[in-house]
Amino acid sequence: MTSNNLSIEIQLSPAFHDLDPMNIVWHGNYAKYLEIARCALLAKFNYDYPQMKASGYAWPIVDMRLKYIKPATFGQQLIVHAEITEWESRLKINYLIRDAVSGHKINQAHTIQVAVDIESGEMQYVCPAILWQRLGVEEPQ
Repeated sequence: MTSNNLSIEIQLSPAFHDLDPMNIVWHGNYAKYLEIARCALLAKFNYDYPQMKASGYAWPIVDMRLKYIKPATFGQQLIVHAEITEWESRLKINYLIRDAVSGHKINQAHTIQVAVDIESGEMQYVCPAILWQRLGVEEPQ
């Protein structure tokens, strides 16, 4: 499977309200950072959540894994790299969050989404053709 560049990088900085009592980013806020990157990545292919819904599919996350390597702090400049690594039977996106200055890893993660036909509520076992088209990849024969 060959593809175009199926990745994006965004920069963000944790806000004060993202911190826990230890003055580091609360672990649950990393899911928010992944979501921001995921939306930017999907928008790059004109298949963000509104376009998904318009195409007749919901794409719920069915698995999310995060590995915390170093804590992030208030005002720290972070780079979030998101890359689509699977798209045949599910949409898998890998993430790497790193310090923008030093390049040190902060967090590694992945999410898995599956297509669900909105009308029938049925999960699709092969990603719909619209995803392949938007990503600019060839469908399997």
